[in-house]
Amino acid sequence: MKEDAMCADDVSDHTIRVVNPATGSLVGEVPAGGKAAVAAAVDRAEAAQADWAKRDPRERGKVLGVGARAIRAQTDTLAALLTAEQGKPLHEARNEIQGCANVLEYYHSVSGSLRGECLPLSSYGLACVLKEPVGVCGAIIPWNMPVLIFAWKIGPALVAGNAIVVKPASSTPLTTLRIADILETAGLPAGVLQVVTGTGDTAGVALAATPALGHLSFTGDTKTGAGVSRAAGRNGVPVTLELGGSDAMIVCRDADIPAAAAGAVSGRFYNCGQTCTAVKRVVVDTSIKEAFIRALCEKVGGIVVGDGSRNGVGMGPMNNAAARDTICRMMDDGVSCGEGTLLCGGGIPDGEEYKNGLFYEPTIVADLPNDSALLNTEVFGPVLPVIAADGLDAAIEIANSIRYGLGASVWTRDIKTAMTASSQLDAGIVWVNQHLRIPPDVPFGGMKASGIGRENGSGAFEPYLRSKTVLVKP
Repeated sequence: MKEDAMCADDVSDHTIRVVNPATGSLVGEVPAGGKAAVAAAVDRAEAAQADWAKRDPRERGKVLGVGARAIRAQTDTLAALLTAEQGKPLHEARNEIQGCANVLEYYHSVSGSLRGECLPLSSYGLACVLKEPVGVCGAIIPWNMPVLIFAWKIGPALVAGNAIVVKPASSTPLTTLRIADILETAGLPAGVLQVVTGTGDTAGVALAATPALGHLSFTGDTKTGAGVSRAAGRNGVPVTLELGGSDAMIVCRDADIPAAAAGAVSGRFYNCGQTCTAVKRVVVDTSIKEAFIRALCEKVGGIVVGDGSRNGVGMGPMNNAAARDTICRMMDDGVSCGEGTLLCGGGIPDGEEYKNGLFYEPTIVADLPNDSALLNTEVFGPVLPVIAADGLDAAIEIANSIRYGLGASVWTRDIKTAMTASSQLDAGIVWVNQHLRIPPDVPFGGMKASGIGRENGSGAFEPYLRSKTVLVKP
């Protein structure tokens, strides 16, 4: 995922223009913060963190619970703002707002589990292991799921007693700012949560290089994540990195073909294909390939593309011009030059309603050569390649053949097949007969070039706590 992609025209010396990707119209402006803004935010967070850390974890969790209820009460208003700045259809935006509240409620529900332990050791006395917050943390948020990922990062950090400085993507800061205000109104002390707006190469770079951080969490593309890791590492700041993915969806010969085709469409074209764990490659058994492709193309043909604020729209625009340019270039370098077979879509839709927006058609391609960029890099947009495989072993080999290992799914009626594939796929999360949905209760993160560490679940507290051992001799 690209953490930041801004056109030069959208940034002045002092402000960033937030533009609706469906219409090109101005949604709002935010400060173009840089090194000084980040430093000031870290100072404010440090000043507020000590008192916040003194509160009982249950009390800290309760604040998030109150905030979550307030967010739910404003779902429609927040969703409209999210659609305007990000582009996703309103029903997807509502789901994301509700998902944000769900995550905060989850961390409220487990806040009482944050306790140390005491161990009577006969040779040493009483050993107490205390769990303490790490201090001020940092978070860098992408533009594709800005509100949900915001909650993933602030929830465990705040309940653990830390303060946190958040840098949202410069194309989607508005809903994040609004939710931060809601949380403060709900009782979060001023200064504990800081949101600094700016571009990745100014505010993002400054936050990644801040030596005072106790932890830094980044979600974005693999290349940018490597740079963030290097910058943090120079100061000894530990990181969690949720990076790129190219999830394979394996469709076995015994799969429910209509259900699998529907799963591929929702898993790929949700959020215009701009999701880290989207279905980015379908690996289908050769024996059912033609039947599956027919079902797939039929369902893709029913997707209504348009302004996400309109009723009935199933897929909105891409979020920014750089992302769409990348998709256009990859298609031109591949399918347009004779690689593979274009089954549907493949370009910018015609029509007056599309001329000012960043739209791209939902696209299916097949018969690509093994070295195609569409198969070996993260395609962050509405293009889905279909690959044939002779049996499960071949399908798993194809799925594991690239550098990413974020997610994968297997579609089968046989539990043994499902468990075999789950154990052999190099992925941080494996779905069976579903794809994409991630509950807050379970760990999420990748293998290989898809990241370091895990978010979500009770284990997400670990990066935000440090252990202190106290040995007491009677």
